[in-house]
Amino acid sequence: MLVGFTGAGCTGKSTLLNICKQLLPDWNFVDEVTRKVMRDGLKINEDGDNLTQLFILKEHLNNHVVNEQDNWLLDRCILDGYVYTKWLNEQGSVNNWVLTYAANLLSMLGGRLDVIFYTEPDDIQIVDDGERSINSKFRNDIVKIYENLLTNTCSTPGEDTWRHKVVRLSGDVTTRMNMIQQTLKI
Repeated sequence: MLVGFTGAGCTGKSTLLNICKQLLPDWNFVDEVTRKVMRDGLKINEDGDNLTQLFILKEHLNNHVVNEQDNWLLDRCILDGYVYTKWLNEQGSVNNWVLTYAANLLSMLGGRLDVIFYTEPDDIQIVDDGERSINSKFRNDIVKIYENLLTNTCSTPGEDTWRHKVVRLSGDVTTRMNMIQQTLKI
């Protein structure tokens, strides 16, 4: 089973992933994508560019092609790669061909995911950890792109292989974890 979290920054993905690590000791986990790229010396978030997004998309490609006999939980998935690439393209920081590549990867890799947990941003404050963006306009712009992507079937080209697999997580951590446990039957 391949399961991915997706959502704007600081919406609780890492918190939920850490709890899942305790509940699912036999699962494999991918903790990060963007910060890994940042440690390689590339600019992230609002400062990303073509090269950043290509490296991030490469990480998503690697993460979505895993041993299908094992269970995997991804801290971020290809939806994140597409959404952030789209935002950077709208800012003029990423070329159209990179956005097209991200959209095509979404169509291709989205179908590999068995469940996609979208972490709703409501009632979760941005926390400065020294690495993530704390720019609320950036976060709100990202949330709007997610909402359009999740509700508008014409928002991406190619085949819609993934939209029916999205489970929206809202409420406090306990409520979100209950939904995860029900969905994964654990």
